[in-house]
Amino acid sequence: MVDMDLSQPPFTLLDDSGRERVVRGVDLLYFSRDEIILDAGQPGEFMYIIHKGEIAELDPHAPSDQARIAHYTAGDLFGAISILKGTSRYRFKVEQESLCYAMPRSLFEHLCCDYPAFAEFFRRGLAQKTRLLAERRAESGVNMAGFMLARVSACMRAPLIVESTTSIAAAVNRLNESHADSLLVGNNGRFGVVTKTDLLNALVMEGATQARPVVTIAHFELVSAGPDQYLFEALVQMTRHQVARVVVVERDLPVGVVELTDVLSYFSSRSYMVSLELEQAGDLEALARASARLPALVQALMAQGIKLRFVMDLLAALNGRIVDKAYQFLIDPRYRVQSCLLVMGSEGRGEQILKTDQDNALIVADDSYWPDRAMAMQRFTETLYTLGYPPCPGNIMVSNPAWVDSESGWRRTVSRWVERRDEASLMNLAIMLDARGVAGDTRLLDRLREYLFDSCSHDELLLSYLARAALHFAAPLTLFGTLKKPRHGIDIKKGGIFPIVHGVRTLALECRIDETSTLARLAALAEQGRLEADFAADLGEALALFIELRLKQQLTRLDGRQNSDEPNLVVVQALSSLERDLLRQALHIVKDFQQRLTHRFHLEY
Repeated sequence: MVDMDLSQPPFTLLDDSGRERVVRGVDLLYFSRDEIILDAGQPGEFMYIIHKGEIAELDPHAPSDQARIAHYTAGDLFGAISILKGTSRYRFKVEQESLCYAMPRSLFEHLCCDYPAFAEFFRRGLAQKTRLLAERRAESGVNMAGFMLARVSACMRAPLIVESTTSIAAAVNRLNESHADSLLVGNNGRFGVVTKTDLLNALVMEGATQARPVVTIAHFELVSAGPDQYLFEALVQMTRHQVARVVVVERDLPVGVVELTDVLSYFSSRSYMVSLELEQAGDLEALARASARLPALVQALMAQGIKLRFVMDLLAALNGRIVDKAYQFLIDPRYRVQSCLLVMGSEGRGEQILKTDQDNALIVADDSYWPDRAMAMQRFTETLYTLGYPPCPGNIMVSNPAWVDSESGWRRTVSRWVERRDEASLMNLAIMLDARGVAGDTRLLDRLREYLFDSCSHDELLLSYLARAALHFAAPLTLFGTLKKPRHGIDIKKGGIFPIVHGVRTLALECRIDETSTLARLAALAEQGRLEADFAADLGEALALFIELRLKQQLTRLDGRQNSDEPNLVVVQALSSLERDLLRQALHIVKDFQQRLTHRFHLEY
């Protein structure tokens, strides 16, 4: 018998009897440096689990500088795919003297037959394996927050619906009888919402009569959610749209209403407290206090095991709200309605979890007269700095006149970028593609985006120039072999995040997709048939994994447990065996995506 750790997947998918069969059936083998354990084309006879040492996976048919596929260390396993497929596609070579547990082919096949989940582990895609990692974290004691699992249906109340002919007086009586804060008004198959505040404003501020039909004060642009959506997503909707309720819709009919007060009574969380504190902030000082709570909120959500894309959605909504309120405090209303403030970069995509730096711009209506605009924008940039948003190193901020212009001026700028097609112009186009309006008249951005699509989406040469940037940084699979010292790491932003974000951005431009979030763009590309649904899902999971690994590094620095100035570097040795396996798969997906971009945009020429 041998002493081996079976507490990691895929061995956790076996029962005690299965793990006992593993212990009794494997041998411990020694391999010397430079020895070939399994060569390309050889039949797979063993699955190996490394006890000590380092093994390189090489492609013997690739150029020497591109031959390294992966690097395996203690706890990693290899050879299973060779058994499943009959022969090995790659060569496995010893880089440091190694001790490996060897599981015979017959035992592996019997375990796969007797334990379908064990067999499925080796056939799973990245999306399924990341779910397994989340389950492991939950089982190991991480408390999944209630709002991660709660559905909208668990918190909604029955909708109070009245006819369009109902008077304001009758509507008030219905609200008082039901103890509700809002009601829905039906009108020709559409539904609008009326709140107590709407009724009060109509009677007191507008002088409406009690006999006036309540439908005349209803808001028909509803913020809605489905009953099976997570309650957490409803919070994001409330924060993003600055409302205190969402209407629950199923098959185009309202089936319930979720009020913010209902959510607060269902459970308590820091995320709600921060949201409320933001809404109640009456000046910049109060806004700064609320903003300062965001890093602690991120730490709490990640510690509770909240799915990363939920955290990104919430933080994007909260950050957008902070910037919007700052704009309201500083800019006169007459200028706000004549302009649109944009956030760009990771903030525009909703992928900036911790505050990094400012990336913003301003579109001003052509007929606007704003004499002290430059001074106002300088003050706004300085204010964002006090709220925790450092200046952009590239000076992409509204304090820079190059990023403030009229609507027609921006069109001329876009045309100039398209015509020049140099590196700076292409970078600026990419930045503008991620722009999201957070304050002012967002129709200005909508029209500019349409102009950008008209100028670029059918320009094959421009698209190829844009796509080429996604190949600037090779997926760092070839770097694994150099990670022999703890201080070394791979740049997860260059090698993982950027190729996905920029490649997807280019495809989204070609397909005229309005979404700015990379995950939303992937969903739209899959819906249009531009990417296979499974591959789009794996790309999304790869991106989420890269962002999570980088976030962990950033949170470690935030805690003062690490002084590294390289928040994008991930040390592979510090990851668990499953995390290393996921990272390896994710980087292979990036490499596959880069190859697809190469073929689609003819970048091989």
